Amino acid sequence: MSSTFFNLRDWRAKALAAVIAVALATTAVWAVVRHAAESKATAETSNGGQTAAGKPALTVSLTKPQRADWPRTLAANGSIVAWQEAIIGAEVSNFRLTEVLVNVGDRVKKGQVLARISGETVAAELAQGKAALAEAQATLAEARANAERARQLQNSGAISAQQINQYLTAEQTAVARVNAARAKLQADEVRMAQTRVVAPDAGIISARNAAAGSLTQPGQELFKLIRGGRLEWRAEVTEAELSRLTPGTVATLTTPNGTRVSGKLRMVGPTVDPQTRNGLVYVDLPTEATGRDIRAGMFARGEFDLGQATALSLPQSAVLLREGFAYVFRLEEGNRVALTKVTVGRRDGERVEISGGLDANAQVVAGGVGFLADGDVVRIAPEAGRPEAAAR
Repeated sequence: MSSTFFNLRDWRAKALAAVIAVALATTAVWAVVRHAAESKATAETSNGGQTAAGKPALTVSLTKPQRADWPRTLAANGSIVAWQEAIIGAEVSNFRLTEVLVNVGDRVKKGQVLARISGETVAAELAQGKAALAEAQATLAEARANAERARQLQNSGAISAQQINQYLTAEQTAVARVNAARAKLQADEVRMAQTRVVAPDAGIISARNAAAGSLTQPGQELFKLIRGGRLEWRAEVTEAELSRLTPGTVATLTTPNGTRVSGKLRMVGPTVDPQTRNGLVYVDLPTEATGRDIRAGMFARGEFDLGQATALSLPQSAVLLREGFAYVFRLEEGNRVALTKVTVGRRDGERVEISGGLDANAQVVAGGVGFLADGDVVRIAPEAGRPEAAAR
């Protein structure tokens, strides 16, 4: 039993010695780490903020915002539609189309024949009307001769007053019949003219439903005509921007195939959609571009030219886009860069307008901003022609 007691005491002594050894080793390691950290901090202070090795995060070039006159534009989206579209149909019904002379896309002149309708029945009625008019005119000639004789014999007593009145009445009746026959003939001539479907104005055929051999029906649409070949761009603009637009403002459209077409604002819509809070503006487009570069139904993006305005700008490479916001790296003391949030506006080529968040005299990193972080130390690249003066 005494042997067991001495073994237990020896085990406790050894365990205590092991704990003391571990504690001494930990203390030594902590002292070494603390010494290294203090040495690193001292080295950074003595090197003006650079690391002990003296290696900055990146070598960069600097730039300043440039002030210049930039064109002011207002972007908008919209559809290209016909200025006015005429619906052309037949004016006579239940007659057969015998010939269709135009197709979709054809340019037509005012009065040009687009289709012909069978006119045999109308022609027969027209001939009958001419004969009826000739008969009425012959009757009128006889009635006038009788009436004239009656007037000459009125005071002679050769014929009675009753007969005189009959002759005069017959003359008036014959005149009325001639007028009726002439009106009927005119109606037949109009119907005969209506057997030709003609263009009411010059323009472009945008749709065709006419087919040779079909019967014309009341209200049936045979053709659609873009009047004058004129198209317009109906663009949506927010209610706050409507006041910036006036008739005559130049607009430049970009079509889906990349073609650019210029037009002029004709009218600003008088109303605003209560749901979208957008209003329509109407831009006249050149007729020579119709069918070649632009077509009705196209969607187009465009910009309105609002003149010139002074703007501060930076190269696009100096602007960092992150999480929907724009930033630049502004140079501070000790060659450190500070991540600065800015407001961007228009773009012109490779430059971006800075509308807020940056002083005009600030120096910012010109490129490589995607490799920097807030607070990084950088080396400034030498300026062209002055390498020694710019090197640090």
